[in-house]
Amino acid sequence: MPLVEARRLSKTFRSDQSAFGMRAGGQVRAVNDVSLTIESGETLGLVGESGSGKSTLGRMLLRLVEPDSGEVIFDGHDVLHSGGADLRRLRRDMQIIFQDPFGSLDPRMTVEQIVCEPMAIHGSESRSGRRQRAAELMRAVGLDASALARYPHEFSGGQRQRVGIARALVLRPRFIVADEPVSALDVSVGSQIVNLLRQLQRDFSLTYLFISHSMPIVRYLANRIAVMQHGELVEVGPTEQITAAPRHPYTQALLAATPEMELGAPV
Repeated sequence: MPLVEARRLSKTFRSDQSAFGMRAGGQVRAVNDVSLTIESGETLGLVGESGSGKSTLGRMLLRLVEPDSGEVIFDGHDVLHSGGADLRRLRRDMQIIFQDPFGSLDPRMTVEQIVCEPMAIHGSESRSGRRQRAAELMRAVGLDASALARYPHEFSGGQRQRVGIARALVLRPRFIVADEPVSALDVSVGSQIVNLLRQLQRDFSLTYLFISHSMPIVRYLANRIAVMQHGELVEVGPTEQITAAPRHPYTQALLAATPEMELGAPV
């Protein structure tokens, strides 16, 4: 049984923006009848251009966005029909790493407060236990425990993203949606974050949905690749198959359009 299963998920947003090429009060179908599975311990790379529905799909899996129709099953549990204590338990196991390391951290909070906040919300650990857990995670993501006393503005973009990763790990989740976590970073820093995520997957037995518009990054990190265009999945398969013999023209175009990247830098 897969750890995560999406069954025929769809989501439509209302739009008043002319950029979508429609009149005020029109609608945008962000995700259209999408089904996929994610096996425990794997990385499923979800790739496609901006506006293809990738982030909306990832957020629906975590119930951060409510779908119009469909089902989300996590480890045999119906996510969309869970509530109260059941939903709280599920949320501990499902976390997100956001795209923007500059906007996703509260500038008024210290790193310790940011990383410990999920534990406080869920009532886990004593105060000293939370601080110890936070210090352990600082080291795990490549930062010194002294970073806990500092504020987000004192860090670079890559360091802030490491803080965001620590926050995502603090409740010991099993499944993480990484929503374009390196797209706001320069190439060298981004490659370090990608390698860090790979190491953390081994260390913490994580399952990833890794969302990206970069086929080389997804090819490096993912066991399987799902290609999304205009709200629909157009191709899904093992990484070797998708990158060596893509069947869909859109997948072929993505592979042809993105240059190779060096991702072997140390974390």
